[in-house]
Amino acid sequence: MFKAILGKKIGMSQIFTPEGKVIPVTVIEAGPCTVVQKKNVASDGYNALQMGYQKIKKVKNVTKPMLGHFKKNNLEPFKVLKEVKVENPDEFEIGQEVTVEAFAEGDVVDVQGKSIGKGFQGVMKRYNFGGGPASHGSNFHREPGSIGMCEMPAETPKGRKMPGRMGGKKVTVQGIKVVRVMPEKNLLLVAGAVPGHKNSTVFLRESTKKQKSN
Repeated sequence: MFKAILGKKIGMSQIFTPEGKVIPVTVIEAGPCTVVQKKNVASDGYNALQMGYQKIKKVKNVTKPMLGHFKKNNLEPFKVLKEVKVENPDEFEIGQEVTVEAFAEGDVVDVQGKSIGKGFQGVMKRYNFGGGPASHGSNFHREPGSIGMCEMPAETPKGRKMPGRMGGKKVTVQGIKVVRVMPEKNLLLVAGAVPGHKNSTVFLRESTKKQKSN
């Protein structure tokens, strides 16, 4: 069984080791996911599985093309779809469930999610700029300062750090350890923090990176 699954971030907690050490963990309700489609080199140019997560109760909320995609294999519509590359998709069946039992304590995984959006922010919060003097009369407190040259070449260089939208982007945390697996509750406990707010969708897969040093 390949080690990849979709889930929902429940929140953060902590557990204690037999030695009394405290480990901060993120609780993830992972799966069950369903194999919706198999892709292969002959028809699609690559080998992959498409997984579905969170069934949609009201069919009226599904577009007709997507509804046909699910009815083709007699499956209920899912809210989230995710492709996972595999070596041999023929080893799996459409409709097969993927659960947390694919993982074990000690596995090292990558967790992908959408970071918490913080809206439109200035350079001090967005990029940790120092800002100007905070005292009265400086007229320069939280401004970004000069953004380019005056006469030559009289333009703002590309890539200049300026105010803008902060957060709300896809982020992947690599090389974190699975601390505990709870199949009876479909829960995974991973060490440390993962991207996203509570109840946001995350994607876990087996990591190719070494575990982070604490």
